[in-house]
Amino acid sequence: MMNGIIVIDKETGFTSHDVVAKMRGICGQRKIGHTGTLDPLATGVLPVCLGSATKLCDMLAERDKEYVAELLLGVETDTQDVTGKRLAQSCVEVTPSQVRDAAASFVGEYWQVPPMYSALKVDGKKLYELARAGKEVERKARLVTIYELELLEYRLPVVKMRVACSKGTYIRTLCADMGAKLGCGGTMQSLRRTRVGGFSLEDACTLGQLQQWKDEGRMGRAGVGQADMIQASPGQASVLHVLRPVDSVFTDCPSLRVQEDACRLLDNGNAIAPEQTVEREQYAPDRWVRMYRPNGSFAGIYAYDTARKWYRPVKMFLEKE
Repeated sequence: MMNGIIVIDKETGFTSHDVVAKMRGICGQRKIGHTGTLDPLATGVLPVCLGSATKLCDMLAERDKEYVAELLLGVETDTQDVTGKRLAQSCVEVTPSQVRDAAASFVGEYWQVPPMYSALKVDGKKLYELARAGKEVERKARLVTIYELELLEYRLPVVKMRVACSKGTYIRTLCADMGAKLGCGGTMQSLRRTRVGGFSLEDACTLGQLQQWKDEGRMGRAGVGQADMIQASPGQASVLHVLRPVDSVFTDCPSLRVQEDACRLLDNGNAIAPEQTVEREQYAPDRWVRMYRPNGSFAGIYAYDTARKWYRPVKMFLEKE
């Protein structure tokens, strides 16, 4: 079984679930999960977790994100993107300076009403299921943060922009809100996610590349770990180059290595005392640390408990061969 993260450059037309299903076939293992829904229209960065890394799915979904989007002004749709039913169309008589001012007004925190065509649930029902049934329900506005909104290109009625934002931000809704602010309406024409947390397009590969590596015998074999994968010949890429280890997500956390006689405690997810580590360090309370076995293999994330004077497990990533 492979354990780690593969960043997929998702193609348009695929759902996040489609990507997972295809990767299960390519990688020959069931334990695979994605890190947050990316609409079929959208392309770009989709971190996919394999094996023990599936425990990261929720954690990665919480990370900040960055997108490049195209806003089509003068058009409103029921889905807030060009795949939906057209509800209204109007002339676009706005200047670049008006677009800049409108964009600037959304930088910082703003209350965003989630779209009806979304996977959020109301009374146990997904909003998109209600929308497809012709029902619209009241949605509570959620506070999101737009860290940066850079206008890249004006080709009115199309505006291309880069958006860095917090988790839970709907770029479709941002486009619709900007269109409303400008008085002409707007909808999302295209969307490419360029970053999720520390993962970017530079880290990504396509499903087609993975399939090619499998066909050429350059994938990991079922039942073996990353270290046993078939490596590519010089100059050739392979899955070995794109499978990121689990601990790469926590590089901002200090690391500790347990002593040999404490390895069994670690493998069973027990607490570890500072004196049972090689470093014998005592970090600040609740600060996350990476805990490693004597051979250098990663076991999990721990945090120091002042009352008990030991490191307690936060999340274990014990890999099974």
